[in-house]
Amino acid sequence: MAETDGKPRVLVTGGVGFVGRNFVQFLVENNLASKIRVIDKVPPSTGWLNDKHKEIFKSVDFCQANLSNPSSCQRLFKDSNGLGFDYVFNLAAETKYGQTEEVYKELVYNVSVNCAREAAATGVKRFIEVSTAQVYNSDKGISSEDSKVDPWTLIGKHKLEAEKSLATIPDLKYVILRPAIVYGIGDKYGITPRLIIGAVYRQLKEKMELLWTKDLRMDTVHVHDLSRAMWHIKDTGANGEIYNVVDQGHSTQGSISELVSTIFGIRYGYHGTVLSNLARLNMTDVVDGSNEKHLGPWSEACNECGIVNTPLTPYLDKELLYNKHLHINGSKLEKTGFTFEHPKMTAEGLKQVVDDYVGSGLFPPSLAAAAASSED
Repeated sequence: MAETDGKPRVLVTGGVGFVGRNFVQFLVENNLASKIRVIDKVPPSTGWLNDKHKEIFKSVDFCQANLSNPSSCQRLFKDSNGLGFDYVFNLAAETKYGQTEEVYKELVYNVSVNCAREAAATGVKRFIEVSTAQVYNSDKGISSEDSKVDPWTLIGKHKLEAEKSLATIPDLKYVILRPAIVYGIGDKYGITPRLIIGAVYRQLKEKMELLWTKDLRMDTVHVHDLSRAMWHIKDTGANGEIYNVVDQGHSTQGSISELVSTIFGIRYGYHGTVLSNLARLNMTDVVDGSNEKHLGPWSEACNECGIVNTPLTPYLDKELLYNKHLHINGSKLEKTGFTFEHPKMTAEGLKQVVDDYVGSGLFPPSLAAAAASSED
C-alpha cells in the first residue's frame, strides 16, 4: 500500500476514547503519519476532550460511525479515491463496566471482528488489536502471554473471544496487545474513580477503608507508554503474537492507595480477607452501600462548583471489587527493544489527571484543593 513522503497512512478506531485520544496526540505531535483517520461513534465535540486534544483533532480526518455495523467498516476503511490504510489500530470497544452481556457482544466482540475482517480485505500491513489483561486467570501468580486464560470481567470475556476470532480471518496480519490497568490524562474507569473516592474522603474527613488487603495486585501502565508500545509493535511484533504491556512499578492496591492518600492527605486501611470474604456473600448490597456513600458528597461538590454535567464518578462496579489479581509479565514486549518512559506510577502522574479534569471544568476545584494543600 502506498505511503506519502515515507510516512504511513493510519486508521484509529475508537480514537475519541481515553487511549485513542492519547494515541492520536502521540501520532500528531511526533508527525508519524501522512494521514490519520479516526472513527468513533462519539464525535469529538461531545467526547469530553480537553483543550489540547480538541486542538489535536483539528488535524485528523474524523468519521462518526458505529463499527458494530459491517457496512461502516466497508465504507470508511478506504478513501473516496479507493486508497486504504497501512496500519489499523483498533481501540473501539465499550469500556464502561456493568453493562449487559449483549452490549459487550455487540460493542466489543462484533466491533473487533468487523474491523479485523475489513483490515484483511483492504490489505493493511498490520492490524493492532488492543485487548486487556483481564483475560488471564486472576487467582494465579504472574501471567505471561501463554498462561491460562480465564476472564474475570465481561469486557475481558468478549475481548478474548475477539482475539480467538482474529486467528480465523484469512490474510489478516495482526498483533494483539494486552495492557494492564491504563492510567493518565483522560482516564475515567481505571484509576480515576479511586482518585475521586480519595477526594471524597478528604471532604468527609474520614478514613478510607478498602476491601481485601494491600497485596492485591493491580499492575498498571501509563497511557503514553501504551501509545508508544502500539506504534512500536506494528513493525517489531511477530504476526499473530500477543504482547503484555505493563510498567515496572509492580502496582498493588497498597501502592496505589498510598499515592492517593499522599495526594489528598487522607488515612486509609483495609477490611482484610476475613471481613472481605463475609462481604462477598452479599457483595451487591456492600457495593451499593459504598457507592451511595461516595456518590452523595461527589454530587454535592459538583453542584456547589457549578458542574452540571461530568463523565466522572466515584462509582465502582462490583466486577472490580472482587479479590481478583491483575499481575502480568511484560518481558516479551521488552525483548523487542521497547523501554518505558513511565516505569512506575507516581503521585505527580496521578495529580496531572486531577488537574487536567479541573482545568476542563469536570472535577470540583474544591475537592482538588485538598490535593494542593496536602503538598504544602
